[in-house]
Amino acid sequence: MSRCMTQEILKLVEGLHTSALMTVLAVTGAGSRAITWLLGVPGASRTVLEALAPYSEQSLAEFIGGKPDQSVSAQTALAMARAAYRRAVQIRDDGVPVVGIGCTAAITTDRPRRGVHQCYVAAWSSRNVTAYSLELTKDGRDRLTEETIVSKLVLNALAESTGLDTTVVLDLGVRDKFERSQTRYDDAIEALTARHVESVTIKLDREMVADARVSGGILAGSFNPLHKGHEKLAIVASEILRSDVTFELSVSNVDKPDLEEQEIRRRVAYLVGIRPIVITRAKVFHEKARLFPGCTFVIGSDTATRLIDKRYYCGNEAGMLGSLVEIREQGCHVLVAGRTVAGRFQTLDDLAIPSGFEDMITSIPESSFRHDISSTQLRRESEEARRV
Repeated sequence: MSRCMTQEILKLVEGLHTSALMTVLAVTGAGSRAITWLLGVPGASRTVLEALAPYSEQSLAEFIGGKPDQSVSAQTALAMARAAYRRAVQIRDDGVPVVGIGCTAAITTDRPRRGVHQCYVAAWSSRNVTAYSLELTKDGRDRLTEETIVSKLVLNALAESTGLDTTVVLDLGVRDKFERSQTRYDDAIEALTARHVESVTIKLDREMVADARVSGGILAGSFNPLHKGHEKLAIVASEILRSDVTFELSVSNVDKPDLEEQEIRRRVAYLVGIRPIVITRAKVFHEKARLFPGCTFVIGSDTATRLIDKRYYCGNEAGMLGSLVEIREQGCHVLVAGRTVAGRFQTLDDLAIPSGFEDMITSIPESSFRHDISSTQLRRESEEARRV
């Protein structure tokens, strides 16, 4: 056992390896010993999905999706934790709870440091985000000592995420400054509206799961209200695809204001138990494809018109084609049902599908599905009935 791997650290790591939670860790500047400790104790594969050290400016910018204003800051640690969480969601086995850990630090180095010695750590899970900051006094600690303190804090952040009571002592001095803050969400829908998670799946048994994997067909709609056309289309699409079809309710829409949380819950209440539901903030289909690679999107021909209309891409045909390319690169397909538009039944044959995408966008025959009533018409009739 190395002099940095104490019995206290060993006990904590063993506890982490017996927990159900798995993690992706990203550290820069310091904190790498936490990775060494986790990987050095048997059972690491039950805890660590991936460990990264985006040390250069370019590597860090690529990991978090842009160059940070400051490499060592609370905001950067949060961005790293979020990126680590998103990575964990992508590579975990379905249903495994995950947390993303981000750590950025500036500690003793081989040249004089004018700024403070400090670190920021964040833990991002589906229901909360916890942030830690630590400022170390320049009191003669060497790099190994400061590295050990930062790495212990990383372990403690992971331990708190798993719900373990055990933590390790950081060995702080009276002039060191340590702070902790946390934001929690009551459920996954609240987390989605706060932009903390990307999607919420509600299963047939009403279990609510954030950022779950979805496969098969996805029928997007406003479901305001749900009607027989939605249900029939889902059945027909399921038969064609030979897979389940999930209803998707998007909180955001290119043509309408975002839905408020209360309205989301109202619509979901009418859908639960009928089919699985996934709630997203994805406005356009290439965003949906990023969330659900390999799925088939079931849409009406009116929506298909918007999918290939450059006006919905700021008048940019290249933007429209780029969106279709991304959908294809994600392994997704589009299944189009006919819809009555301006008094005429419109099918995929009436649309000019860009060359090269004919095999990605296919139609449901009118003989298999036709339903001329829309949610908009039902709402209009309901409003007229109330006025009578």
